[in-house]
Amino acid sequence: MITIERICKRYDLTTVVDDVSMLIEPRTITVIVGTSGSGKSTLLRMINRLVEPTSGRVLIDGKDTRKEPAHLLRRRIGYAIQGLGLFPHRTVADNIATVPRLLGWDDARVRARVNELLEVFQLDPAAYAAKFPHELSGGQQQRVGVARALAAGPNVLLMDEPFGALDPIIRSKAQDDLLDIQRRFGTTVIVVTHDMDEAFRLGDRVAVMSQGRLLQHDRPEALITKPADPFVSQLIGSGDKSLKLLSLTTAGEIAEPGSADGPAVTSSTSLRDVLAELVWRGASAATVVGPDGVAIGHIKLASILAHGRQAS
Repeated sequence: MITIERICKRYDLTTVVDDVSMLIEPRTITVIVGTSGSGKSTLLRMINRLVEPTSGRVLIDGKDTRKEPAHLLRRRIGYAIQGLGLFPHRTVADNIATVPRLLGWDDARVRARVNELLEVFQLDPAAYAAKFPHELSGGQQQRVGVARALAAGPNVLLMDEPFGALDPIIRSKAQDDLLDIQRRFGTTVIVVTHDMDEAFRLGDRVAVMSQGRLLQHDRPEALITKPADPFVSQLIGSGDKSLKLLSLTTAGEIAEPGSADGPAVTSSTSLRDVLAELVWRGASAATVVGPDGVAIGHIKLASILAHGRQAS
């Protein structure tokens, strides 16, 4: 758990982060979103003390981060940035091994961890461990950057615009990778982005910042249905908020007991996709099945439409 208490950062007369407090639950993804200059990256960097707060404090599992030398704190917090920051003259294996070696791991343990992470990121160790960053595609470099951040098994991973330099197709795959890795390792992840769609796709909770202040920190659907500030509404955009809300909710979340005459959809299917399926087939309801294919309930077209109207 990460607790941010009334944290501020000032440079002379300029306040970059202004009295921000947040509680970040363990094993979740929190996305900090805002326009350029909103203070989101500075807030992120105060968590691992790359930037020292002017006032306020950060606690990780109840322990004040100021009580620990900054360089030791950063060794147990993963950090990935846009552009990845890979060492160009080190191999993929050596890049990933950076922090474990600083922590004094023996060679066998380092080698096993490097191979494990390469396999997790679907990069064959035999083919990729000895390569250099310039020999990799942008998506592969991004995977190695995240693997390096996770190498020492940190409980916390900070990511500052990690996908900003990737083209849309690779970016979508990289987001999928992050969701899969977070579920696998149970890491507490904090991502900074300026992309609201990315925030909604990744975040269990989304924090919206503007001019150094935290405007709202809540579940993505709450930002759509109950924006706390006009700027939050503006940042979400002028598109169809009903469809955005349906994209954030799965069939399993609103399924009712019993089965229905109609198509079968998995519990993880978004309501937006279920709606499209029902309209396409001219059906009024669908059976919801679990990962094993066994029916767990049903969902009505009327229920989906009622859920979408919450955004109005």
